[in-house]
Amino acid sequence: MSKLIIMVNGSIYGPAAGFHALKYTRAALQAGHEVHCVFFYQDGVSQSNALCAPASDELDLTAAWQQLAKEWQLNLVNCVSAALRRGVLSAQDAKDNAKASANLAAGFTMGGLGELVTGLEKSDRLVSF
Repeated sequence: MSKLIIMVNGSIYGPAAGFHALKYTRAALQAGHEVHCVFFYQDGVSQSNALCAPASDELDLTAAWQQLAKEWQLNLVNCVSAALRRGVLSAQDAKDNAKASANLAAGFTMGGLGELVTGLEKSDRLVSF
């Protein structure tokens, strides 16, 4: 089986990149593949915004990522630079930038492109959405 890194670049409720990435990741895990991490980059960091409040008849992608991570002990990593530019802050980032509050959803962590590169060395494939 393959060792994968999943990269999500698309906005949470724009094109369906996040939805397709979620479905692909679940299918890969169920098929026995190892997912080193899901790396959210560019507009993909919006998947980790705890303040997203979709309509009751829509899929809550943030909650779906959190559930998948919990089920499979999956690392959900945001590119910190992309997140800060788009207003997604961890508690530490909010403190460092003198902001009133944080909005990084539970289960997501901040990381950098160095973490992505390190993960690529341990993986067979990068699958990007």
